[in-house]
Amino acid sequence: MTPRNPWRIWSAAPVVLMLIAAPAAPAGSGPEYPQAKTVAQVDDFFGTKVADPYRWMENTEDPELQAWVDAENGLTQGEIGKVPYRAQVAKRLKELLAYPREGLPQKRGPWLVYTKNSGLQNQSVYYRQKGDNGVAETLLDPNALSADGTVSIAAVSFTLDGRLMGYGLSQSGSDWQTLHVRDVATGKDRPDVIERCRFTSIAWAPDNTGFYYSRYPDAGSVPKGEEEFWQRAYFHKLGEPQKKDRMVFERTDCKECGASPAVSDDGRWLVMTSWRGTAPENDVYVQRLAKAGSPLEPLFTGFDASWNFIESAGGKLYFMTDKDAPRKRIVAIDMAGDRKPQTVVPEAADVLGKATLTNGQLMLGYMHNAHDRLLACALDGQSLGEVKLPTLGTVGGLSGAPDDPDLYVSFASFLFPTQSYRYNFKTRTLDLYKEATVDFDRAAYVARQVFYESKDGTKVPMFLVHRKGIRLDGNNPTLLYGYGGFNQSMTPSFSTSRLMWLEQGGVYALANLRGGGEFGEEWHKAGTLDRKQNVFDDFIAAAEWLIDNDYTRPGKLAIQGGSNGGLLTAACALQRPELYGAVLCQVPVTDMLRYHLKTIGAYWKPDYGDPENPAQFKSLIEYSPVHNVKPGVQYPAMLITTADTDTRVHPMHAKKLAAALQAATAGDKLILLRVETKAGHGAGKPTSKQIEESADLYSFVMDRLGMTYVVSAAEAKRGVE
Repeated sequence: MTPRNPWRIWSAAPVVLMLIAAPAAPAGSGPEYPQAKTVAQVDDFFGTKVADPYRWMENTEDPELQAWVDAENGLTQGEIGKVPYRAQVAKRLKELLAYPREGLPQKRGPWLVYTKNSGLQNQSVYYRQKGDNGVAETLLDPNALSADGTVSIAAVSFTLDGRLMGYGLSQSGSDWQTLHVRDVATGKDRPDVIERCRFTSIAWAPDNTGFYYSRYPDAGSVPKGEEEFWQRAYFHKLGEPQKKDRMVFERTDCKECGASPAVSDDGRWLVMTSWRGTAPENDVYVQRLAKAGSPLEPLFTGFDASWNFIESAGGKLYFMTDKDAPRKRIVAIDMAGDRKPQTVVPEAADVLGKATLTNGQLMLGYMHNAHDRLLACALDGQSLGEVKLPTLGTVGGLSGAPDDPDLYVSFASFLFPTQSYRYNFKTRTLDLYKEATVDFDRAAYVARQVFYESKDGTKVPMFLVHRKGIRLDGNNPTLLYGYGGFNQSMTPSFSTSRLMWLEQGGVYALANLRGGGEFGEEWHKAGTLDRKQNVFDDFIAAAEWLIDNDYTRPGKLAIQGGSNGGLLTAACALQRPELYGAVLCQVPVTDMLRYHLKTIGAYWKPDYGDPENPAQFKSLIEYSPVHNVKPGVQYPAMLITTADTDTRVHPMHAKKLAAALQAATAGDKLILLRVETKAGHGAGKPTSKQIEESADLYSFVMDRLGMTYVVSAAEAKRGVE
């Protein structure tokens, strides 16, 4: 008898729980999965009874759960260890990543400050130097803060004169940070230490006497369970204890709201952005810093549009906004006048994604069909021309103060590593500033873009990267990546692990799904709430296009996604299991009825919806992965990853999905769970852990798709067999 779905029990029938655990697999049908107990937990959602047999997995401290995780990790490492070329994959990944690279420089006083990684350092090191040819001086080396590289740096901010460095320390990939202040001249930290910070910025006061920042409340100061809400902004005066910090902004009407402070480069204005969860809409409050004790005044309220502060110049504040412009425009606010937004750069056909004010000009990054263009404008909106970029790719960052004569630009593409360029305002050209060289023959490969039709007829773009001259015979191993959510745009990026995949004859495909920001807020909204199925349909249609156009076939097609992309790959694997030969489901969101109760999940309601709302519950349960696992179905081979120290997406999502799939799947397709320790959602992960994880992921996919390891041209030159 086939066991029933342990996740979902409808009120139309008597509530009957069948508590199932993963049975021992018959000989030849796959591994014997670790036993995962089930519990008789049933919840009532508006008359619908829903079972939650793995509720106990939400307690990461449960010794029984830890033992189960250890067994799962043992199974995973044992199975991946059987891949005969796993060591070769890891070695090649390490070789490709071992190249020196520098971050985007920033001018502070007479100094250029930047990060640099010599190649395989676990964390990049912060340096400063005087001018382009100055001697590099180490400011902060996070590798010296932990033996295994699991302490990382975030929220870095320098005073305008470059004398002080504010920074946050994160442990084991956690989003939580502790703020510190370093005296740059001495290389010593001041006694200032700020706790309970997360998603904060550091905005220095013009006189360098302190800084504005945001933090979450201490335990006991808010109702139990609400310590990850009610973020407030404070001013910290250097030399004083945190308990004396002055609160400068709070929202008492919205526990999911937070605050991000910024100080204009001219030192005249404090600009406070008040945000609500992950929704793009925000409010803005301002304070004239010259007037001691003056209150923050509302500038834009009502959460009816996004307002992104650019800079202050000529008595005006410049913002990028989607107010009455879904693809965004630039407005100026005359702070001595009526403070009404006046359009400087109107909405265009392409989406405005980045903006900075440098050398008295606006430098604007637009997305054209999910890849970037860079344009210059005068402050009155007059076009000063387009800046020619090296190739189809992504402008990763723009660095330059309003009065700076130099603008630094980071740029990358699928086959071009991230490099820094300097924009010449006189010749209006980009000059290479810091080159990055990778041991890879990019001339042998091609990157291009196609458009395909989704289920409802919507045209969706997709990037394809592969070796030149491949045969379209349906036999190319193909890795399809997607995200589709939270207004995040998936533009061309550089990845050394992806280079290894290309060397092995693989095709890489990146689909620009609805839910992202590639075509503005309308594109984003089309993949949210009760329209979330559009995202899955777009991804499934991408897979079908690759098959129909003979790039690949189901047995040679793998899909990959992380976080919201993990939800994507899980949902698509359940809805169309026959389409894929392998699935990489990384740090996924999978329990859509309880996601809002853990970590910062409640912030995601603008995209996903609220399961405590009857109408939104109905759409959520229709695709919620853990509630749609069906017994007796042969699901594709799947490697599910998480980290026990993930403070963004709770690890219970990955564990519940793995347990449910292992209990339900038919056939011999491997369902594996990989649980990392001392690494969070991804940010700050040390290089050594990145290599090990990538080696596991690619070895799993290559083995499941029937690939053998091919020695690369670079390896062949060294005589590698």
